[in-house]
Amino acid sequence: MYRKNLLAISLALATTASCGAQTIEGIYKGLSSGPLKQAKLVKLPTGTLLRAGTLRISAQQVNAELAKSNPTTHTQIEKNRFFLLEQLATRLLLRAEAHAWMKQNGKAAGKDVDDAAIRAYLQSVSSNVSVSDKEASSYYVDNKDMFSGAAYANIASELKSFLMNEKRQKAVTARIDTLSQRNTVEVDAVWCRAQSAQALNNTVDRARRSGKPALVDFGSTGCRPCDMLAPILDELRKTYAGKCSVQFVQVSENPILAARYGIQSIPVQVFFDGNGNEVYRHVGFFPKNQIVARLAAMGVK
Repeated sequence: MYRKNLLAISLALATTASCGAQTIEGIYKGLSSGPLKQAKLVKLPTGTLLRAGTLRISAQQVNAELAKSNPTTHTQIEKNRFFLLEQLATRLLLRAEAHAWMKQNGKAAGKDVDDAAIRAYLQSVSSNVSVSDKEASSYYVDNKDMFSGAAYANIASELKSFLMNEKRQKAVTARIDTLSQRNTVEVDAVWCRAQSAQALNNTVDRARRSGKPALVDFGSTGCRPCDMLAPILDELRKTYAGKCSVQFVQVSENPILAARYGIQSIPVQVFFDGNGNEVYRHVGFFPKNQIVARLAAMGVK
């Protein structure tokens, strides 16, 4: 019996390791906004919070970043030091990748890579995106209420430009979000555990850990499509009480939380399954019937 139990424990540990449970995302789902999701949790020397190749980031560096923060968001940022670490690591890792990209493409690459070089590197990953007439017209049909009755022919050009920028941003975001897949990144496990307790104590992350599916709308009062969604969300809360968590996040009051979830325009509806995994994201006004259909597809009825 003892040997059977020992075998079961060994298999469980092996399964956990194979599922990446020793990564940031494996242990603290949602703590990373993307770039450090696959960073490994290890014991690092005292004072060192992150290690990636020759790169080291210390607690002192993170504290220095905190000292620069805007007084209006200082309290929020203080509870999100991991967010500061991730932002700093992202900047430094991108600088190294931009340097390598410049050399590979025969561009002058000095020892120090400036922000312009990083922007050029990121633009290169989105240079081939395009938007078809079909994509633009479909978006128009799905979001007619956003255009105040304007005919598609009158806004097609502007809409295509908007969608093109959105696609480019998605390509750049995807590149940034895979930094810890392309680089071996390690974060101090003890420090990360302490930071997660503060950072994950918010409306969105509590909903993700409720064991129920969740719908989170990121918006702002005074934004027309956001205000149009408000009564719909109220109805959905009553309809799905006990079955699905329906939350609204006022981004102007929660800028760090919005940044962690990659919110760059509003409104944005993010759907999570019962395990806390993001399964769908929609930008713009979302009609009630389409939200209900999306929840039904997740098994919420």
